[in-house]
Amino acid sequence: MTVRSDRDHGQRYRPRMSCLKKVEATVVQMQDPSTGVKGANQKLNVTTIPHAITGQDIVAWITKNMNMDNDEAQAFGTMLVAFGYIYPLQDHKKLVLRPDGSLYRFQTPYFWPVQKWKAEDTDYAIYLAKRNIRKKGVLDAYEQEEYNKLHKWMNHKWDFIVMQAKEQYHAGKARQKADRVVFDCKERAYWIVHRPPPQTHSAMDYGLDRHIDPNAEEKKTYDYYRRINIYTQQAIMRSRVKSSVSLGAVEIPTKMRVERWSFSFYELLNDPRGRADFKIFLKKEFSGENLAFWEAAEELKWGTAASMSEKVEHIFKTFLAPGAPRWINIDGRTMGLTVKGLEHPHRYVLDAAQTHIFMLMKKDTFYRYLKSPVYKEIQKKAISPAPHDFSEAQLQQNMRNRRPSINPIITWQKEQEEKAKAAAAAGPVDIKKLMASKLDRK
Repeated sequence: MTVRSDRDHGQRYRPRMSCLKKVEATVVQMQDPSTGVKGANQKLNVTTIPHAITGQDIVAWITKNMNMDNDEAQAFGTMLVAFGYIYPLQDHKKLVLRPDGSLYRFQTPYFWPVQKWKAEDTDYAIYLAKRNIRKKGVLDAYEQEEYNKLHKWMNHKWDFIVMQAKEQYHAGKARQKADRVVFDCKERAYWIVHRPPPQTHSAMDYGLDRHIDPNAEEKKTYDYYRRINIYTQQAIMRSRVKSSVSLGAVEIPTKMRVERWSFSFYELLNDPRGRADFKIFLKKEFSGENLAFWEAAEELKWGTAASMSEKVEHIFKTFLAPGAPRWINIDGRTMGLTVKGLEHPHRYVLDAAQTHIFMLMKKDTFYRYLKSPVYKEIQKKAISPAPHDFSEAQLQQNMRNRRPSINPIITWQKEQEEKAKAAAAAGPVDIKKLMASKLDRK
C-alpha cells in the first residue's frame, strides 16, 4: 500500500504531454554529437566529470539554433532544467540555468517526464533513507521532515525500505567515483523536480487527477458517430436568440461586488453571478465536475422528499460510481462514509463528500481563479455606480419619513393578547389552567 503525500496528485494522464514531446525533440537535437552542445571533461572539486556542459554553452546553442535573444534562451533553458531534462552538478536547490561557467549534464532519458514514471512515496522513502545513511543523519530541513513523515506513514514496511536503501548504497560504493557523483546528482535532481522544497513552484504539478487521457485520439466507432448524431439533433432543436438580446441579458456586476468574491470562496459561491463566472473558468480548466457535484448536493438538501432517492441515485451514477462520466476525486474514507450512507439516503447524506470537494476547490481552484484572465476580465468590465448626491432638504425629508422600529417584546405581548382574545371568544375560560400557565411562565 502506497500512502500519497500532499504533493502527489495521483496524475495518471499528463495534459501537457504533447508539449513535453516537442521539448524532448529539442533535447535530442542538443545531444547530437556533430551539431549539438559540445560537452567535455570538467573538474568538479577533485573529480573529473565526463560529458559536462556549461550554462553559457547551452544559452549560446539555443540562441543560435532557435532564433532567440539571450533572455528568451535563458528562460527556455531554465524550463529544460525545471522539467528535469538538464540537471545541475553544483547548485541543486535552484533549478535554473545560469548563463556562466556553471556545470550541467543531460538527464538520462529514463528520468524524462515523457516516460510517465510516477514518483511513488516508496521510492522517495528509499532515496531519503539512502541519503540518510550516506550523510549519517544530516539531511536538509524539509527532507528530514519528509523522512520522518514517511517513516510514520510506512512503518509497516520500513524494514524493507531500509534494506533496499542499504543495497543501493553498497552498489553505489562499488562504482567509480566520477560515476558515483554523476548518479547522485542525477538522482537528486530528479527528486528535487518531483518533490521540490516547500514554497517553491513545481513544474510537474499537473493539478487534479484525470482518468481520461486528453491526448489520445478517440476511435471512430459506431458509438462515436451515434453520439455526434444525437448532439447534432439536439443542437438543431435548441431554440436560438439574437446575440444582441442574449448579451443584453447578461448582468454586469459592480466593482464592489466583484471584489467581494475575492474575500472568501463562500462569498463567490453565494453570488449567482460569481458562481456563473467561476463555472466559465472551470470549463476552461476541464474540471467543472467538482462544482457540478457541489451544486447537486445543495439541490438535494432543498429538494422534495419524494424525489430524494431518485436524485441520490442519479448523483451517485454521475459523480461517484466507478467509471462515472463526471467522476470526482475524493479520498477513500470519505467515499466509504458516503457509500454507506447511500443505503438509507437522506438530505444530508452527501455532506462529507460535499465538504471535501468544497475544501478542494477552496485550496486549489479558487486561488487559481483569482489569478486567471477570467476574473481579471470581469474586473475590467465591472461598473462603478454613481454615488447618490442628496441635497440637504432631501436628507431632512428622509429623516422625517423614518419610523421608529417596534420593540420585539411589545410585538410578542400584542400577539399573546390577540391569542387570549381569540380563545375567550371561542369558549369558556378555565381559570385554573390559565393561572397554572402563568405560574409556569414565571
